[in-house]
Formats: sequence, structure tokens, C-alpha cells
Amino acid sequence: MAEIEKIAAEYGDDNIRTMEGVEHIRKRPGMYIGRLGNGDDQGDGIYVLLKEVVDNSIDEFSMGFGKQIQITVTEKEATVRDFGRGIPLNSVVKAVSVLNTGGKYDTKGYKKSVGLNGVGLKAVNALSEHFYVEAYRDGMSSYAEFKLGKLVDSGQKPTKEKNGTMVRFIPDDHLFVGYTFHMDIIESMMKNYSYLKKGLTLNFNGNSYKSENGLLDLIKDNMSETPLYEPIHLVGEDIEIVFTHGNSYGENISSFVNGQNTRDGGTHLAAMREAVSKTLKEFYKTFAKKDFAPEDIRQGIIGAVSIQIQEPNFEGQTKTKLGSTYMWETDTLNEDGSHTYDQGPTIRSFTNDFVKTNLDNYLHIHKEIVPVLQQKITESEQERKEISTIQKKTKERNKRTNVYNKKLRDCKIHYNDKLPAAKKDLADLTSIFITEGDSASGTITKARQAETQAVFSLRGKPINCYKESRKKVAENDELNLLINALGVEDDMENLRYNRIIIATDADDDGMHIRMLVLTFFMKYYPDLIRRGHVHILQTPLFRVKNKKDIRYCFNAEEKEKAIKDLKTGVEITRFKGLGEISSSEFVDFIGENMRLDRVKLSDEESIAEIMEFYMGDNTFDRQNFIRQNLRSEAELEDVNI
Repeated sequence: MAEIEKIAAEYGDDNIRTMEGVEHIRKRPGMYIGRLGNGDDQGDGIYVLLKEVVDNSIDEFSMGFGKQIQITVTEKEATVRDFGRGIPLNSVVKAVSVLNTGGKYDTKGYKKSVGLNGVGLKAVNALSEHFYVEAYRDGMSSYAEFKLGKLVDSGQKPTKEKNGTMVRFIPDDHLFVGYTFHMDIIESMMKNYSYLKKGLTLNFNGNSYKSENGLLDLIKDNMSETPLYEPIHLVGEDIEIVFTHGNSYGENISSFVNGQNTRDGGTHLAAMREAVSKTLKEFYKTFAKKDFAPEDIRQGIIGAVSIQIQEPNFEGQTKTKLGSTYMWETDTLNEDGSHTYDQGPTIRSFTNDFVKTNLDNYLHIHKEIVPVLQQKITESEQERKEISTIQKKTKERNKRTNVYNKKLRDCKIHYNDKLPAAKKDLADLTSIFITEGDSASGTITKARQAETQAVFSLRGKPINCYKESRKKVAENDELNLLINALGVEDDMENLRYNRIIIATDADDDGMHIRMLVLTFFMKYYPDLIRRGHVHILQTPLFRVKNKKDIRYCFNAEEKEKAIKDLKTGVEITRFKGLGEISSSEFVDFIGENMRLDRVKLSDEESIAEIMEFYMGDNTFDRQNFIRQNLRSEAELEDVNI
């Protein structure tokens, strides 16, 4: 171990290794950064590019070099300056322009890193209209300037700058069409970085972010409800866990690996959930002679887990789900040409051992937590059993009356299917459209791709779940069938569709139905929203056509532009319901160019406060909000030709 620590600081030109270069990043950007987007969503490509640059600076800090990172972002341009060792001067061009080139392939140089100089920075370079990098080392600098991934200038010169690296880039607007960096999204990124790297200062656009208590600060800063007990904070070598419980439904656990936010979880999140459940189950067996179920133990849990591993393996290039099994793996080439393989403990066993020892000790020391947590678990158990009994009776009744799943027109492939490698990408495309009435569902059913798109038809308006007990909601046939279709009756891991798409008419009734469905998800299945599964389908409000051309417009601005473009003989149709759009037209609206608005809920927002405002009593504040934001259907129909 001491030898590893000694050579970890070595980072020179000899550490830069090159593998095969591939010149198709610009042709297939999705292979490297996932979605492109325009910056409206935190998963859009421009934030992946920024993250790749910051990750390299974070890795320098993790190795003990540079305690500060400066990030400056405008609507179109981002600059990152760290104060680490700087990219080796003679390797600057190669490190940012040859795929799979970087010091992090030599694990002696970067033991536990996220970014890869040769993949991350190369992708940023290739997908930028303008890219500039400058490394500073001991009074000299090496710089390189690129346009659309092609080198236009490079060289070395004396400098008075402190050691480190500066990267500036402008994403290519032809790829990220109409993009804009949103400062609130980047601010959230910077906060997460500070929580995960205690002692690191991030200066973003004049604001400074620094955490002294790690994940404990994350939980306390982001709690949207009063915790039932003070958060339990466990810190060890290569692992940090914090959790408490609240009165909300579901599980709200953030996960990170090597400083990277893995919003889709992975092996470390699964290990943490299992370890906490198992340890608390054993503790209460001994302490209270109670045998609690894991799902009752985790109901209402709010927490975070962060681990550090060597050479993490992610499912997908954007690093949002950890796929690694072991804490570390090595493959040593021997002099005789043979290989020696070695592995550390599994992430599962490592996490279980850590939690078992430390959580048990914590509960014996902080005894005031024990009865509070026991009461919470007991209440969750009682409620679950009541709901389970109701759901069982409902299923039996539905089977007898032959209406079981009658509202679902299912697809062939599902999100939780174990698919062969050739079809794995299809799992991400799986969708279920939640519609109202036979007309709308009929249109979508005819237009859908039956392999990956399902349709669920609501009958009228669902109940307002905000003021109803969970028991009352469980007795509702309509919602029971919906939850059965989604597959989340018992666990989020059985979710059958990646995208849950609310597709309602663009009138007052449609908006009301949308709010009722969202209220149901927010109150009882908030994890679906937190994990990015719930979306709103955008459908055209207008069809503008003449004898030569047809334009579909999603707002009044697009309509006015279409009128000007088509000039003469213009005919305008205002769509009020999905059923008014033919299935042949609808194919394009739910195909590759489908417009979706992901339903987002920041950690700082209180679900209870949001639901009270929109679905509670008709308060003076809400009346004012409606008056200020109301647009009548007459206004939408008003056409000025």
C-alpha cells in the first residue's frame, strides 16, 4: 500500500499512454456523452462536457494537488481552471485530441478517478465549436487551440501562472441546437462536488462552495421535511454513508462513486440498501424481538452513499449507473507473458461489513434513535399489510370480472427484462403513455411502436390523492391497475417502463388530469420522479398548411412563424384533443423526434408544499397565481394572419 501511495503522485509524459484512435465522435456523439439536448435538462450533453472537464480537476484534488477550482460559465461558454500539477507539457495536444490517451490508464498515476483525459477531454474537444487548453508547469505553459476538433494553433511559452490546467470550450451549436447553459443546474453540480470532496473549494461565477462535513451537509442542506431523528453519519476508508427517515413515501437515496453522481444508482446503491436493511433487521431482532421486512425498514428513508473504487465500470458512457462488482481488480502481465489476476472484496461484501459494524455500534451509542426508528418501521409495516390485503382482494375481483389489465395495451419489451446484448439499448426506449379516454388511447395505440411503447387508458379523472389516505387510494381500481401495469407494487426495481409519459389533451380537463396523475406519483411514488422516469408529452397545438406544405406547431410563436413562412393560402387547425390528430400524423409525435418534458423535482423543494399549493384548499395565493398565469383557450385560438 505504501508503494502505491508513493507512485500515485508521479504524473509525467511517461505516464501518458495512447490506445487506438477513433475519428467518429462527431458522427456518433451519443456513444460518448449520451443525449445531446439543448441544456434544459441536467442530463443534456453540454453538462456532460462540463463535467468531464471538472472531473479531471477533481481527480487532481483527490491525488492531493490543488485545493481550489475556478469555474466560469456564460450562456454559451465554459472555462475551468484548476491548480493541480497540470497536464505534462509535451503531451497537451495528445491528451486532448487522441482518443483513449491519458495518465489515468496508468492506475499508478490516478488510483481512483472518474474522468479519462483521453476520452473525456477528447469528446469535449471534438464536440466543441472552439476548444482551448493550457497547462502550466514550473514557469512554462503549453497551449493548444482547436476548432471542431481540429488543431489550429499550439506551442509553449514562459508564464507566471501557478501550476495547473485551464480549459475553455464553446459547444458546437450545430450539434447542441439552440443550447444554453442553465446556471441552476451547474450550481447543483458544484454543490454535489463540494459535498463529496471535503476541503475542496469550488468558485463558480463568483460564488464559493465548500463543505466540511461531506454527505452530512448534503442531507441537511437538501432536506425538504423535518427528519424523525438526527441523520446517522458513517465514514470509513473509501466509503461514506448518511441516512435518516421522514414521513414521505418511497426511498430518496443519492449515490456517488469517486465523486461522480450516479443518479441511476448501481451496485453501490443496491449494496447500501441491502446493508442498512439487513443490519437494522438483525438489530431489532435482538433488541425488540421484531422481524421487520426490508421494504418497511427503507420506507421513508432519506440518505446518500459515496464510495471510492479503482477503475470504476459504468453502464453507459455518461457514468450514471455503476456496474462494477469489485472494489478493485488487477491484471498483471508477467515476464513469461502470462497474466496474474487479483480482485478485492465485492462492493456488496465491503459495504455490508462496513455497515454491519459501524451502524450497530452507532445505535448502541445513540440509544435515543432506537425507539423513534422502531415506531417508524412499525407504522410502515402496518400500512403495507393493510394495502397488501386490499390489493390482493382487488386483483382477485378484477380477475373474476375479467377486467384485469384491460386498460393496458402492452409492448413486447420491458425495462426490467433480461435482454441479450444486441437488444439492451431497447430497454431505455420502453415507454408507457398514460392517456384519458378511448379516443386518445386509440390514436396513440395505432401510431405507437408496439415493440417498446405501451398505452394505458384512464377512465375519466382519477381521484385527487392529496387528501386521501393510502388505504383509500389502494381501493381505487383505476390506480391499482396503473401501478400493476408499471410493476412498482412492491419495488422500484421491477419497473417495467423507462419512460412514464403523461399524454393528456391540451385543454382545461387535460391539464387537470395531468395534475391529478402527477399528484399520485409525487405523494406515493416520488422515486419515479426523482429518477427521471416521469415525462409530459408535448403535442402540437396547431396545424398550419397550404397546398404545398404542412407545419405542426407546439406554441403560438411557432404558429406565427409558420404563417409567415407559408405566406399565402394558409389554413390553421387548432387541436384541442389528442383524438383530433390522426394516427398517421401522430407517428411523428411519438417517434424519434418526440418532444418530452421531464418532470423534475429539486431536493430543496418540499413535495408536501407543492401538493398543498396546487391540490389543497383554494387559497388566496393560489387564486392569484391562477389569475396571473391563466391563458384562455380563446387566446390560443386567436389567429392573426
